[in-house]
Amino acid sequence: MSRSQDEQAIAVAAMFQAASLVDQIANKGMISQSSFETSINSLFEMSPDNTEAVFGGQQFLAHNLGLGLRTLTDIVDKRRNNNTNHITNYVLAMIMLQQKLAKNQNMLSLMSQRLENLSDKALKYYANESIDAEPASANYTHTNVVAGLDGLYQDTISTFSFRIKVQGDPRHLQNKENAAKVRALLLAGIRAAILWRQVGGRRWHLLFFKSRIRQSVQKILDAK
Repeated sequence: MSRSQDEQAIAVAAMFQAASLVDQIANKGMISQSSFETSINSLFEMSPDNTEAVFGGQQFLAHNLGLGLRTLTDIVDKRRNNNTNHITNYVLAMIMLQQKLAKNQNMLSLMSQRLENLSDKALKYYANESIDAEPASANYTHTNVVAGLDGLYQDTISTFSFRIKVQGDPRHLQNKENAAKVRALLLAGIRAAILWRQVGGRRWHLLFFKSRIRQSVQKILDAK
């Protein structure tokens, strides 16, 4: 089992986590805050030391990407339902949008600049208060930061002719804060798709999804 295969599994789990959270918002109107934080925080990891660092580090992967890993396990073991079908479709759409984004350097530059600006604001205005001597940390899931990510998605990804159609309860999807969270999570999923490509992921790998993913996913879960 290669290092690149493990890295690809991490990125795929991140895509499935973002997609699962989108599905939960669409159908239930609520999500795990810790899973949400992992997905959103990954957007602001601009110079990570390694793939694991994007999601909090090796020792925290099983927890931070737990939702994505569990969803992957269900799909690999064929415990499928309508929700997992929707989630898989969201992931495939994220990969397609990543491919379109990769061809648009101007948009990539704009997104990078906007994310840096949001990161600065998150630390300057919306930092979590420190209870000890450690410096305060940026609160990337603050409502205003998520709203900024929502705007970024609409100004960039939403301009493509191909769009992700989220299915769910209109009462939840028409809620302004929920809609902002959905777009922010879709952005996080596309970021994970970019990472997947960077560590060698290819569309044809999805044809051998079960054999390529199972061992790496189990390895991450066993390490907790």
